[in-house]
Amino acid sequence: MPPAPRALLESLFLAAVAAADPETCLEGFIPEPPKGRLVVVGCGKGAAQLARAFERRWNGPLEGVVVTRYGYAAPCERIRVIEAGHPVPDEAGLSASEALFGAVSDLCEDDLVVALVSGGGSALLPAPPEGVTLEDEIALTKALLGSGAPISAMNTIRKHASRIKGGRLAAAAAPARVVSLIVSDIPGDVPAFVASGPTVPDAATRADALAAIDRYRIDVPPAIRRHIESPACEAPHPADPRFAGNTVRIVASAARSLEAAQAAAERMGVAAHILSDALEGEAREAAHLHAAIACEIASRERPFAKPCVLLSGGETTVTLSGTGKGGRNSEFALSLALDIAGFETIHALAADTDGIDGSEDNAGAFADGTSIARLRKAGCDAAALLVDNDAWSAFDAIGDLFAPGPTGTNVNDFRAILVE
Repeated sequence: MPPAPRALLESLFLAAVAAADPETCLEGFIPEPPKGRLVVVGCGKGAAQLARAFERRWNGPLEGVVVTRYGYAAPCERIRVIEAGHPVPDEAGLSASEALFGAVSDLCEDDLVVALVSGGGSALLPAPPEGVTLEDEIALTKALLGSGAPISAMNTIRKHASRIKGGRLAAAAAPARVVSLIVSDIPGDVPAFVASGPTVPDAATRADALAAIDRYRIDVPPAIRRHIESPACEAPHPADPRFAGNTVRIVASAARSLEAAQAAAERMGVAAHILSDALEGEAREAAHLHAAIACEIASRERPFAKPCVLLSGGETTVTLSGTGKGGRNSEFALSLALDIAGFETIHALAADTDGIDGSEDNAGAFADGTSIARLRKAGCDAAALLVDNDAWSAFDAIGDLFAPGPTGTNVNDFRAILVE
């Protein structure tokens, strides 16, 4: 017999996270030793765990530095770990960017750089170009986070307002070869979009960045707008000879994590169906689609027979209009709860695989067919809280926040909906 609904959903989350654990996902991706020096650089919410796992698998000499979010550090013996601000950049991140540049300076063609990159690196590595300040980059980050723009558009803008993103760190390492080992939190697993691609260039231009700013009506600081309008901001092209010998490998992704969760569900005797590993768009709108499918299964057993689990990943967004606390997964869960109210055989978990959803200490929240009735009993207006982007307060009021703590990895959103 399967475990209780919430225990089952949490076990699926843990299976998804385990599939992206640096201690296992680096297997088979460790490069051959170079003739010269081995330098490790890295950024992201899982960077310290990746660095520790890499150290354990590397027998020769190495040196390097990685940057991660405050509270996400892991002990390393030979690689320096720096903590910095996320989701809003800070002075520590500015220093970390300079430390990464220092680590790859004065290398030769016999040297090898291993870049350990995971989601979150965009905020952790502020490096404003000439004429732009850290305060400008902070303002840009805040504007992007509340814009509702997809991650591809956000990172196209970010890389054109930076000295380190868009392949520039790899360019600084030339003529050394760079091997990028990436834990992807990006829908579609485009390596150049993870952490805005410090070691992986892409072909997007400043014209694309300007178009994204205008399309999504992003309030960009004037200094950044001026910079992006200047030809000097153009990021290096993938065909640049400085990248010729470099390699890029995706070592973990949402797709692999969802497949692991699917296998875990089926071991417990529950059929599992992956809807998508690359879902984007407004969190509350994505919830409507998931709820419609779940309710159809509950009422008519189509398109799938029950019991079953619906799984999805990707990166939804929230266009901020209120002043509440929350995150995209909590907002998804609250919107879903409104749609499945009264369906007591539907249970859901929406959570960020890095362990943090938004600015609070929860990864997301549980929701079920009784959530709205329980909120009403607690004196809460679920619809009003959703309008105010205050999903955290809603689920806190009924004890349904999900807070596993930092996981050491990041393959973005995880959603599991059980229909009994």
